[in-house]
Amino acid sequence: MERPSPPQQTMMSPLVWGLLAALALIWGTSFLSNRIALAEAGVLSVVGLRVLGGAALLWVWVLARRLPLPRDPRYLYRFLIMGALNNAIPFSLIVWGQRHIDSGLTAILNASTAVFAVVIAALVFADERLTLNKAAGVAIGFLGVVLAVGPTAIAGFSLASAGQIAVIGASISYAFAFAYARRAIRGISPEVAAAGMLTGGVVWMLPAMLLIEGVPKLAWSFSIWAAIGWLAFGCSALAYLIYYRILALAGAGNLSLVTLLIPPVAIVAGWAVYGEQLSWNAWAGFLVLMVGLVLLNRKPPRIP
Repeated sequence: MERPSPPQQTMMSPLVWGLLAALALIWGTSFLSNRIALAEAGVLSVVGLRVLGGAALLWVWVLARRLPLPRDPRYLYRFLIMGALNNAIPFSLIVWGQRHIDSGLTAILNASTAVFAVVIAALVFADERLTLNKAAGVAIGFLGVVLAVGPTAIAGFSLASAGQIAVIGASISYAFAFAYARRAIRGISPEVAAAGMLTGGVVWMLPAMLLIEGVPKLAWSFSIWAAIGWLAFGCSALAYLIYYRILALAGAGNLSLVTLLIPPVAIVAGWAVYGEQLSWNAWAGFLVLMVGLVLLNRKPPRIP
């Protein structure tokens, strides 16, 4: 998703901390919701209904607030590309990966998005040089990912290994989406950009869902529909509104703290509902990855 030019960093007020905690709680529980929905629904149905519901809710918000819509037709194919890179591909890879790995490990590996984003930005943009501080953060972050994956997955391939690779692939897709959005989606409100992007995801996912898995079954249990509803309303529509509210109040640097808060929420949620237990290497990888993310978000010292 495009991140507009960040405003000047500000002090973290109680309101900002509350919004940040809410965003971490929402996105952290998305992994648990995926696992619940997969008990009866297929991967494409979970993703397709999520983007469809999220897009519909955001368009209601956009129309209710009478936000200006882009007139340039080029935004149509840009929304399609963003919908693929930031929704259809990563959501599908994450949900498929969660068929084979736990929620907490999924969240840890997904946190590597920030590491891949720094590398891709350095390769694409002249003003995103890989400084010594960023290079150290990237190196430590990659080490954390390797530790989280573990020696068993590296030594031999299994469905669990495939699930981990799928989640890492989702992180790479997110990173490309950030780079693409920086130039492709400008001059429109963040809410319109988010609604357009999710609509692009619908264009990809709805035909795939109907062709491969068919029309969703109304006979799904309440818990399945509740999980999918939360993915659409909370994790897609509401989360974007909170995301941009924090960005406006506190800036991109403070907003990036949510990356550090999401995995603990996912780990606790998976443990509380399903009794998930992380291996020692997953915990080690999580701690090392967090050190790398802190280095990536660290501001360079000011020259007096």
